[in-house]
Amino acid sequence: MNSFSFQPAHAAEVFQISPSDTNYFAVLFDPAKDQVESIYVVEIFNVGGATPPNAHTVAHEFFFVLSGEGVAVSNGEQLPIRKGDSLLLRPGSEHVIRNTGTSKLYTLTVMTPNEGFAELIRSGTRCELDAEDLLVLRGVGA
Repeated sequence: MNSFSFQPAHAAEVFQISPSDTNYFAVLFDPAKDQVESIYVVEIFNVGGATPPNAHTVAHEFFFVLSGEGVAVSNGEQLPIRKGDSLLLRPGSEHVIRNTGTSKLYTLTVMTPNEGFAELIRSGTRCELDAEDLLVLRGVGA
């Protein structure tokens, strides 16, 4: 086994969990592909998009904002987030991440341990990155 895995973000597999969702995921590393215990994605939120309310029993969820701005809501608290910010959500906290900006919101999202998140993402519909996504994921439009 190699001592590292490599994935250009712009060439990652992309999934949308549900057709009605307003966010989608470029999968960088996950248990199925890389035999790791966590999942690492670039999560992309359309303008006005948000995650459904959710919580994790044992997993911590980490977000690093690559581009855009939004708000994190957890257990009734709201926190504005923007490019360069990092956020860690603890197990058991019900949360939502919402894009409040005028362009897409891009986050590096890591869930550790995976807690079924990779399988949920991969059970969704494959989709494609658009021109804006490709610029940001190549580091041009961030």
